[in-house]
Amino acid sequence: MLAFCSNDYLGLAGHPEVIAALQRGAATYGVGSGAAHLVTGHSKAHHELEAELAEFTGRPRALLFSTGYMANQGVITALLGRNDHIYQDRLNHASLLDAGLLSRARSRRFPHRDVAALQQQMLQQQSGEALVASDGVFSMDGDIAPLPELVRVCREQGAWLLVDDAHGLGVLGDQGRGSLDHFGLGLADVPVLMGTLGKAFGTFGAFVAGSDELIETLIQGARSYVFTTALPPAVAEATRASLALVRKEAWRRERLQNLIARFRQGAAALGLPLMASETPIQPILAGTAEQALAWSRRLEREGILVSAIRPPTVPEGAARLRVTLSAAHTRGQLDRLLSALARLELSESV
Repeated sequence: MLAFCSNDYLGLAGHPEVIAALQRGAATYGVGSGAAHLVTGHSKAHHELEAELAEFTGRPRALLFSTGYMANQGVITALLGRNDHIYQDRLNHASLLDAGLLSRARSRRFPHRDVAALQQQMLQQQSGEALVASDGVFSMDGDIAPLPELVRVCREQGAWLLVDDAHGLGVLGDQGRGSLDHFGLGLADVPVLMGTLGKAFGTFGAFVAGSDELIETLIQGARSYVFTTALPPAVAEATRASLALVRKEAWRRERLQNLIARFRQGAAALGLPLMASETPIQPILAGTAEQALAWSRRLEREGILVSAIRPPTVPEGAARLRVTLSAAHTRGQLDRLLSALARLELSESV
Protein backbone atom coordinates (compact mmCIF):
# COMPACT_ATOMS: atom_id res chain seq x y z
CA MET A 1 0.00 0.00 0.00
CA LEU A 2 1.08 3.56 -0.74
CA ALA A 3 0.30 5.44 2.49
CA PHE A 4 -0.89 9.04 2.60
CA CYS A 5 -2.02 9.09 6.23
CA SER A 6 1.19 8.89 8.27
CA ASN A 7 2.52 11.74 10.45
CA ASP A 8 6.11 10.97 9.39
CA TYR A 9 6.23 14.38 7.71
CA LEU A 10 9.97 14.50 6.99
CA GLY A 11 10.42 10.83 6.16
CA LEU A 12 12.83 10.23 9.06
CA ALA A 13 11.25 7.16 10.66
CA GLY A 14 13.23 4.87 8.34
CA HIS A 15 16.33 7.02 7.90
CA PRO A 16 19.55 4.93 8.07
CA GLU A 17 21.24 7.33 10.52
CA VAL A 18 18.24 7.22 12.88
CA ILE A 19 18.11 3.43 12.71
CA ALA A 20 21.86 3.17 13.35
CA ALA A 21 21.58 5.49 16.36
CA LEU A 22 18.79 3.32 17.78
CA GLN A 23 20.92 0.22 17.34
CA ARG A 24 23.95 1.84 19.01
CA GLY A 25 21.74 3.02 21.84
CA ALA A 26 20.35 -0.46 22.40
CA ALA A 27 23.86 -1.92 22.38
CA THR A 28 24.96 0.65 24.98
CA TYR A 29 21.92 0.89 27.28
CA GLY A 30 19.83 -2.19 26.54
CA VAL A 31 16.26 -2.13 25.29
CA GLY A 32 14.29 -0.66 28.21
CA SER A 33 15.07 2.13 30.65
CA GLY A 34 14.13 -0.10 33.59
CA ALA A 35 12.47 2.49 35.82
CA ALA A 36 10.96 5.94 36.09
CA HIS A 37 13.19 8.97 35.49
CA LEU A 38 13.41 9.76 39.20
CA VAL A 39 14.55 6.24 40.13
CA THR A 40 17.16 4.82 37.73
CA GLY A 41 15.48 5.38 34.35
CA HIS A 42 17.16 8.69 33.47
CA SER A 43 20.32 8.11 31.42
CA LYS A 44 22.98 10.24 29.78
CA ALA A 45 21.05 9.82 26.52
CA HIS A 46 17.93 11.38 28.08
CA HIS A 47 19.96 14.21 29.60
CA GLU A 48 21.68 15.08 26.34
CA LEU A 49 18.45 14.94 24.33
CA GLU A 50 16.74 17.27 26.80
CA ALA A 51 19.60 19.75 26.52
CA GLU A 52 19.50 19.61 22.71
CA LEU A 53 15.71 20.07 22.62
CA ALA A 54 15.99 23.06 24.95
CA GLU A 55 18.59 24.67 22.71
CA PHE A 56 16.55 23.84 19.58
CA THR A 57 13.43 25.52 20.97
CA GLY A 58 15.32 28.46 22.50
CA ARG A 59 14.34 27.67 26.09
CA PRO A 60 16.32 27.11 29.29
CA ARG A 61 15.07 23.56 29.92
CA ALA A 62 13.20 20.66 28.38
CA LEU A 63 11.69 17.60 30.03
CA LEU A 64 11.01 14.28 28.29
CA PHE A 65 7.69 12.48 28.64
CA SER A 66 6.83 9.00 27.40
CA THR A 67 3.97 10.23 25.15
CA GLY A 68 2.41 13.51 24.08
CA TYR A 69 -0.83 12.51 25.79
CA MET A 70 1.06 12.12 29.07
CA ALA A 71 2.93 15.40 28.56
CA ASN A 72 -0.28 17.40 28.20
CA GLN A 73 -1.87 15.69 31.16
CA GLY A 74 1.23 16.21 33.28
CA VAL A 75 1.57 19.92 32.52
CA ILE A 76 -2.07 20.93 32.93
CA THR A 77 -2.72 18.93 36.09
CA ALA A 78 0.51 20.21 37.66
CA LEU A 79 -0.28 23.87 36.93
CA LEU A 80 -4.02 24.04 37.57
CA GLY A 81 -6.39 23.06 40.36
CA ARG A 82 -10.02 23.21 41.38
CA ASN A 83 -10.29 27.03 41.62
CA ASP A 84 -8.42 27.78 38.39
CA HIS A 85 -9.61 28.21 34.80
CA ILE A 86 -8.59 26.63 31.49
CA TYR A 87 -9.65 27.95 28.08
CA GLN A 88 -9.32 25.74 25.02
CA ASP A 89 -9.93 25.92 21.28
CA ARG A 90 -12.88 23.70 20.45
CA LEU A 91 -10.75 21.66 18.02
CA ASN A 92 -7.86 21.01 20.41
CA HIS A 93 -6.42 17.51 20.56
CA ALA A 94 -8.21 15.10 22.91
CA SER A 95 -5.17 14.96 25.22
CA LEU A 96 -5.54 18.68 26.01
CA LEU A 97 -9.29 18.41 26.53
CA ASP A 98 -8.95 15.36 28.77
CA ALA A 99 -6.16 17.02 30.76
CA GLY A 100 -8.40 20.01 31.42
CA LEU A 101 -11.07 17.75 32.86
CA LEU A 102 -8.55 15.82 34.94
CA SER A 103 -7.15 19.03 36.44
CA ARG A 104 -10.58 19.88 37.92
CA ALA A 105 -10.13 23.46 36.77
CA ARG A 106 -13.15 25.28 35.39
CA SER A 107 -13.06 24.47 31.69
CA ARG A 108 -14.31 26.68 28.84
CA ARG A 109 -14.04 25.99 25.11
CA PHE A 110 -14.12 28.75 22.53
CA PRO A 111 -15.09 28.46 18.83
CA HIS A 112 -12.24 27.41 16.57
CA ARG A 113 -9.61 30.19 16.20
CA ASP A 114 -12.12 32.77 17.57
CA VAL A 115 -9.89 34.98 19.71
CA ALA A 116 -12.66 37.54 20.31
CA ALA A 117 -14.86 34.84 21.85
CA LEU A 118 -11.94 33.71 24.03
CA GLN A 119 -11.43 37.26 25.25
CA GLN A 120 -15.09 37.59 26.20
CA GLN A 121 -14.93 34.33 28.15
CA MET A 122 -11.83 35.44 30.04
CA LEU A 123 -13.36 38.79 31.00
CA GLN A 124 -15.92 36.87 33.04
CA GLN A 125 -13.29 35.22 35.23
CA GLN A 126 -13.33 36.50 38.80
CA SER A 127 -10.60 34.52 40.58
CA GLY A 128 -7.94 31.84 40.26
CA GLU A 129 -5.18 31.24 37.75
CA ALA A 130 -5.88 31.07 34.01
CA LEU A 131 -4.29 28.97 31.27
CA VAL A 132 -5.10 29.09 27.56
CA ALA A 133 -4.25 25.89 25.64
CA SER A 134 -4.16 25.49 21.87
CA ASP A 135 -2.76 23.23 19.21
CA GLY A 136 -0.13 24.98 17.11
CA VAL A 137 -1.27 23.10 13.99
CA PHE A 138 -4.68 21.46 14.32
CA SER A 139 -4.37 17.76 13.71
CA MET A 140 -7.58 17.18 11.75
CA ASP A 141 -7.94 20.49 9.87
CA GLY A 142 -4.26 21.28 9.26
CA ASP A 143 -4.69 25.02 9.89
CA ILE A 144 -2.41 27.05 12.15
CA ALA A 145 -3.56 28.65 15.40
CA PRO A 146 -3.66 32.49 15.54
CA LEU A 147 -0.80 32.47 18.02
CA PRO A 148 0.10 36.21 18.00
CA GLU A 149 -3.51 37.07 18.88
CA LEU A 150 -3.58 34.42 21.61
CA VAL A 151 -0.36 35.88 23.04
CA ARG A 152 -1.93 39.34 23.13
CA VAL A 153 -5.06 38.17 24.96
CA CYS A 154 -3.04 36.14 27.47
CA ARG A 155 -0.88 39.18 28.26
CA GLU A 156 -3.92 41.37 28.73
CA GLN A 157 -5.58 38.85 31.03
CA GLY A 158 -2.47 37.68 32.91
CA ALA A 159 -2.86 34.09 31.71
CA TRP A 160 -0.41 31.33 30.84
CA LEU A 161 -0.34 30.11 27.22
CA LEU A 162 0.36 26.46 26.40
CA VAL A 163 0.95 25.47 22.76
CA ASP A 164 0.85 21.82 21.70
CA ASP A 165 3.06 21.95 18.61
CA ALA A 166 2.96 18.25 17.80
CA HIS A 167 2.23 18.89 14.11
CA GLY A 168 4.29 22.08 13.70
CA LEU A 169 7.73 21.12 15.01
CA GLY A 170 10.03 19.91 12.27
CA VAL A 171 7.70 21.28 9.57
CA LEU A 172 7.36 25.03 10.18
CA GLY A 173 9.86 27.74 11.05
CA ASP A 174 13.61 28.11 10.67
CA GLN A 175 15.31 24.69 11.00
CA GLY A 176 11.87 23.25 11.76
CA ARG A 177 11.48 25.06 15.08
CA GLY A 178 7.72 25.02 14.66
CA SER A 179 4.71 27.29 14.74
CA LEU A 180 6.19 29.61 17.40
CA ASP A 181 9.20 30.35 15.21
CA HIS A 182 6.83 30.68 12.23
CA PHE A 183 5.34 33.72 14.01
CA GLY A 184 8.57 34.92 15.66
CA LEU A 185 7.38 34.07 19.19
CA GLY A 186 9.61 33.15 22.14
CA LEU A 187 9.55 32.07 25.76
CA ALA A 188 8.12 35.39 27.00
CA ASP A 189 5.19 34.96 24.60
CA VAL A 190 4.48 31.26 25.10
CA PRO A 191 5.66 30.02 28.51
CA VAL A 192 4.74 26.36 27.89
CA LEU A 193 5.65 24.48 24.71
CA MET A 194 4.79 20.82 24.20
CA GLY A 195 6.20 18.84 21.30
CA THR A 196 6.01 15.23 20.22
CA LEU A 197 8.79 13.12 18.77
CA GLY A 198 6.70 10.54 16.89
CA LYS A 199 5.70 12.77 13.99
CA ALA A 200 8.22 14.90 12.07
CA PHE A 201 11.09 13.55 14.22
CA GLY A 202 10.14 9.98 13.24
CA THR A 203 10.77 8.35 16.64
CA PHE A 204 8.64 8.26 19.80
CA GLY A 205 7.89 10.24 22.94
CA ALA A 206 7.34 13.89 23.78
CA PHE A 207 8.78 16.83 25.69
CA VAL A 208 7.82 20.06 27.42
CA ALA A 209 10.13 23.08 27.11
CA GLY A 210 10.10 26.24 29.20
CA SER A 211 11.69 28.03 32.13
CA ASP A 212 13.71 26.45 34.93
CA GLU A 213 10.79 27.06 37.28
CA LEU A 214 8.34 25.31 34.96
CA ILE A 215 10.52 22.24 34.49
CA GLU A 216 11.28 21.92 38.22
CA THR A 217 7.55 22.19 38.93
CA LEU A 218 6.83 19.40 36.48
CA ILE A 219 9.57 17.15 37.84
CA GLN A 220 7.95 17.41 41.27
CA GLY A 221 4.27 17.63 40.37
CA ALA A 222 3.53 16.07 36.96
CA ARG A 223 2.20 12.66 37.92
CA SER A 224 2.46 11.31 34.36
CA TYR A 225 6.20 12.05 34.54
CA VAL A 226 6.86 10.88 38.10
CA PHE A 227 4.92 7.64 38.03
CA THR A 228 5.80 6.04 34.69
CA THR A 229 8.73 4.22 33.12
CA ALA A 230 11.11 6.48 31.24
CA LEU A 231 11.41 6.44 27.47
CA PRO A 232 13.96 3.80 26.37
CA PRO A 233 17.39 5.48 26.14
CA ALA A 234 17.94 3.93 22.71
CA VAL A 235 14.92 5.92 21.48
CA ALA A 236 16.46 9.05 22.97
CA GLU A 237 19.64 8.35 21.00
CA ALA A 238 17.64 7.83 17.81
CA THR A 239 15.85 11.13 18.44
CA ARG A 240 19.15 12.96 18.85
CA ALA A 241 20.10 11.73 15.37
CA SER A 242 16.74 12.72 13.89
CA LEU A 243 16.90 16.17 15.55
CA ALA A 244 20.24 16.79 13.85
CA LEU A 245 18.71 15.81 10.50
CA VAL A 246 15.67 18.03 11.08
CA ARG A 247 17.95 21.00 11.64
CA LYS A 248 20.47 20.54 8.85
CA GLU A 249 18.41 19.07 6.00
CA ALA A 250 16.22 22.01 5.01
CA TRP A 251 15.56 20.33 1.66
CA ARG A 252 13.08 18.04 3.40
CA ARG A 253 10.85 20.99 4.33
CA GLU A 254 11.33 22.50 0.88
CA ARG A 255 10.27 19.25 -0.81
CA LEU A 256 7.32 19.00 1.55
CA GLN A 257 6.17 22.52 0.68
CA ASN A 258 6.48 21.75 -3.03
CA LEU A 259 4.38 18.61 -2.59
CA ILE A 260 1.75 20.53 -0.63
CA ALA A 261 1.49 23.16 -3.37
CA ARG A 262 1.32 20.51 -6.10
CA PHE A 263 -1.36 18.57 -4.25
CA ARG A 264 -3.52 21.62 -3.58
CA GLN A 265 -3.24 22.76 -7.18
CA GLY A 266 -4.14 19.30 -8.48
CA ALA A 267 -6.99 18.80 -6.02
CA ALA A 268 -8.43 22.23 -6.82
CA ALA A 269 -8.36 21.40 -10.53
CA LEU A 270 -10.40 18.28 -9.72
CA GLY A 271 -12.92 20.32 -7.74
CA LEU A 272 -12.22 18.44 -4.52
CA PRO A 273 -13.50 20.10 -1.31
CA LEU A 274 -10.22 20.99 0.40
CA MET A 275 -9.87 22.87 3.68
CA ALA A 276 -7.70 25.95 4.26
CA SER A 277 -4.40 24.31 5.21
CA GLU A 278 -0.81 25.22 4.36
CA THR A 279 0.63 22.25 6.25
CA PRO A 280 1.13 18.56 5.30
CA ILE A 281 -2.36 17.82 6.70
CA GLN A 282 -4.72 18.18 3.72
CA PRO A 283 -8.28 17.08 4.56
CA ILE A 284 -10.83 16.35 1.83
CA LEU A 285 -14.32 16.89 3.20
CA ALA A 286 -16.76 14.06 2.55
CA GLY A 287 -19.58 15.14 4.86
CA THR A 288 -21.03 11.85 6.00
CA ALA A 289 -19.13 9.00 7.60
CA GLU A 290 -20.54 6.66 4.95
CA GLN A 291 -19.10 8.79 2.13
CA ALA A 292 -15.69 9.05 3.79
CA LEU A 293 -15.57 5.27 4.25
CA ALA A 294 -16.63 4.65 0.65
CA TRP A 295 -13.89 6.95 -0.62
CA SER A 296 -11.27 5.34 1.63
CA ARG A 297 -12.24 1.83 0.52
CA ARG A 298 -12.14 2.83 -3.14
CA LEU A 299 -8.61 4.20 -2.74
CA GLU A 300 -7.60 1.05 -0.88
CA ARG A 301 -8.67 -1.06 -3.85
CA GLU A 302 -6.20 0.99 -5.90
CA GLY A 303 -3.40 0.33 -3.42
CA ILE A 304 -3.56 3.73 -1.67
CA LEU A 305 -4.08 4.04 2.08
CA VAL A 306 -5.91 7.16 3.32
CA SER A 307 -7.86 6.84 6.55
CA ALA A 308 -11.48 7.97 6.81
CA ILE A 309 -11.87 10.33 9.79
CA ARG A 310 -15.35 10.19 11.31
CA PRO A 311 -17.23 11.39 14.40
CA PRO A 312 -16.45 11.62 17.26
CA THR A 313 -12.93 12.55 16.07
CA VAL A 314 -14.54 15.31 13.96
CA PRO A 315 -18.03 16.87 14.29
CA GLU A 316 -21.10 15.35 12.67
CA GLY A 317 -21.26 16.28 9.01
CA ALA A 318 -17.49 16.90 8.82
CA ALA A 319 -16.21 13.39 8.03
CA ARG A 320 -13.21 13.48 5.73
CA LEU A 321 -10.22 11.83 4.16
CA ARG A 322 -7.19 13.08 6.06
CA VAL A 323 -4.45 13.16 3.44
CA THR A 324 -1.00 13.73 4.92
CA LEU A 325 2.09 14.37 2.84
CA SER A 326 5.70 13.47 3.60
CA ALA A 327 9.08 14.46 2.25
CA ALA A 328 9.49 10.73 1.61
CA HIS A 329 6.82 10.91 -1.11
CA THR A 330 7.90 11.39 -4.70
CA ARG A 331 6.13 13.52 -7.29
CA GLY A 332 5.22 10.33 -9.10
CA GLN A 333 3.53 8.94 -5.99
CA LEU A 334 1.65 12.18 -5.47
CA ASP A 335 0.48 12.14 -9.08
CA ARG A 336 -0.70 8.55 -8.55
CA LEU A 337 -2.79 9.78 -5.59
CA LEU A 338 -4.26 12.63 -7.65
CA SER A 339 -5.14 10.25 -10.47
CA ALA A 340 -6.93 7.95 -8.03
CA LEU A 341 -8.74 10.91 -6.47
CA ALA A 342 -9.87 12.02 -9.94
CA ARG A 343 -11.52 8.66 -10.54
CA LEU A 344 -12.95 8.68 -7.03
CA GLU A 345 -14.46 12.12 -7.41
CA LEU A 346 -16.04 11.31 -10.78
CA SER A 347 -17.58 8.05 -9.68
CA GLU A 348 -18.51 8.54 -6.04
CA SER A 349 -18.91 12.22 -5.19
CA VAL A 350 -22.17 13.40 -3.57
